[in-house]
Amino acid sequence: MNNKIRYIGLMSGTSADGIDLALVEFDTHQTQGANGANLIASYYQAYDNATHQKIMSLYNASSNEIDRAGSLDIELAQLFSQAILQFLQQENLSPADITAIGSHGQTIRHRPIKNQDISTPFTLQIGCLQSLALLTGIRVVGDFRTKDIALGGQGAPLVPAFHQAIFGSTEKDVFVVNIGGIANITFLPKHAPHNTTGFDTGPGNALMDYWFGQHQSGRFDAEGQWASSGNVCPNLLQAMLSDAYFTQAAPKSTGREYFNAQWLTKFTAQSTLKAADIQATLTALTAETIAQDINQLSTKSDVYICGGGIENNFLISLLNQKLNNHKIVNTHTKNINSDSLEAMAFAWLAFAFDKNIFGNIPAVTGASKPAVLGISVNP
Repeated sequence: MNNKIRYIGLMSGTSADGIDLALVEFDTHQTQGANGANLIASYYQAYDNATHQKIMSLYNASSNEIDRAGSLDIELAQLFSQAILQFLQQENLSPADITAIGSHGQTIRHRPIKNQDISTPFTLQIGCLQSLALLTGIRVVGDFRTKDIALGGQGAPLVPAFHQAIFGSTEKDVFVVNIGGIANITFLPKHAPHNTTGFDTGPGNALMDYWFGQHQSGRFDAEGQWASSGNVCPNLLQAMLSDAYFTQAAPKSTGREYFNAQWLTKFTAQSTLKAADIQATLTALTAETIAQDINQLSTKSDVYICGGGIENNFLISLLNQKLNNHKIVNTHTKNINSDSLEAMAFAWLAFAFDKNIFGNIPAVTGASKPAVLGISVNP
């Protein structure tokens, strides 16, 4: 009897670059953790410029948001379904071969904490689950973050439970660092595996991508080449590091709603620095905020890095300098493509939903209790 079942994980991150898919096989006898997760194949579909701009325009308050968000909700589901059907064709599979799709969707607003403008915390991901299920003919599990917020958590990060099962070690401390638009870390201590923690460290690629788009051609600084042509400004870096978010205790999560053009303008409006120097300083900001949190939590560890930031050679070189007592390790040593790690996590969250496994860690998100996350939609 074949005990293997297959799920597709779908992720569209805050950088709004494209759709990441992961085909993951699980053993039905594996009812706890993620040790039975096996990445079979991955797929990436880039967004065209029009779709990228539609997503980016919804990150902050602007005109006609409800109509634009509602329309994009369906449009993204259509794009998701097209990518999934192409992926299945690539792998010579049919919809009947897939148990479910675990869809993160596209975050367009993440407001996990009350403030003067937000009296009730919420998070919003789009990419209509009903449309996705009907268009693919595959059951969809999604809306993973809402229950954690209903339990008083921040709905993020959700991947540490998955990271614990894949990367946890009894011999060494381990960090998993995801550098997307926002950067987040998972800390897996060797002596206390149940004390796994994780949080958003601050900006990942978001500010670098924005500044690059304002002064160069394209969406991002390929390999960090433009940043490497500039000089890090210590005064500007220290001013940015003085933001209260960086010293705030976990649990904490953030997004482009906070680290955005308006935030950056506070520090650069009167600046006489060259644009390339500001890009170099923004790269150093991402490296410094990741490194300072890692160094505070552990003196020596293995650090796995994933997400788009891994392609930024200048950023990785800065991280290596600041993490000189730690070892940066490629996820390929675990037979995992770093680009597929987050998509894998949402395949696992769909599997966890079906197996009644808790998908959150209250110490990470701040929720009042662990919970099975998500909702299931049939085609």
